[in-house]
Amino acid sequence: MTVVTLGVHIVDVLARPVESIPQGQDTHLLEQIRITAAGAAAGTAVDLAKIGVPVASAGAVGDDELGDFLIMIMARHGVDVTGVVRKPGEQTAASILPIRPDGGRPSFHVPGANLGLSLADLDKERITGASVLHLGGMDVTWGLHDPAFFALLDEARAGGTVVTMDLLSNMPDLVTGARTFLPHVDHVLPNEEQALMLTGADGVEEAAAALLGEGVTSVLVTLGGEGSLVATSDGHTRIPALDVPVVDTTGCGDAYCAGFIAGLLGGRDVIGAARLGTAVAARVAGGLGSDADLDGVDPAAL
Repeated sequence: MTVVTLGVHIVDVLARPVESIPQGQDTHLLEQIRITAAGAAAGTAVDLAKIGVPVASAGAVGDDELGDFLIMIMARHGVDVTGVVRKPGEQTAASILPIRPDGGRPSFHVPGANLGLSLADLDKERITGASVLHLGGMDVTWGLHDPAFFALLDEARAGGTVVTMDLLSNMPDLVTGARTFLPHVDHVLPNEEQALMLTGADGVEEAAAALLGEGVTSVLVTLGGEGSLVATSDGHTRIPALDVPVVDTTGCGDAYCAGFIAGLLGGRDVIGAARLGTAVAARVAGGLGSDADLDGVDPAAL
């Protein structure tokens, strides 16, 4: 298997456009409602599958109807879901996202089974055999804050696996806890808020430099409408966002990760892979949900 995405699996229920929550029992008519596979592991996996990259996902969902849906929809998109375990008695993580007219996305969220994912749930041979292992949401998968898991990451990297990492939350206590993963990761892809939380820095370039000092090969900080900052030992490069009509920003970070990984696998350097991530994220921003507008997309054409 070329890529394994490991970490957070969420069911998203999205509705747009939402300008306010109705009072009492009132009803607001909307243009669109979708339910999707999302989260920093599941969403990235679906995006990779949609752009033609073979991918398996590993994580935890509940033994409930939401878990049934999540596994079904990921498999339908072409993701190998045999590494997704069911947790009896737990709810599958889920979010309700009322999307504002400008594409903003406040959320209501239940963390669910993601919190119980542990090393015992993982197929170690699949991880060490991956070309790329993407860690999605290590700030909230507390069961993987484990020296034995760090040793597994080091074993995988020693065998040639490239390890990338994205985060999920914007809660300082959770985000800073993910810093322990950095010595075991090649490329880290936080958003601006997360990068500042991880480092305590005052600015994004200072934060990127601090993260490089933790031993990663590159730091890619996504900046929303300002694009992204790519930092390596060769310096810092700003990559502008593409000018597209924004419908919904849900999952743009996951799409950026998927494009970046596809770029690395396609032989692009870090800057070239980041440009592909930017293009994939722009496609997703033009529709509703974390996998919007990617059907039939050829990454070589972006």
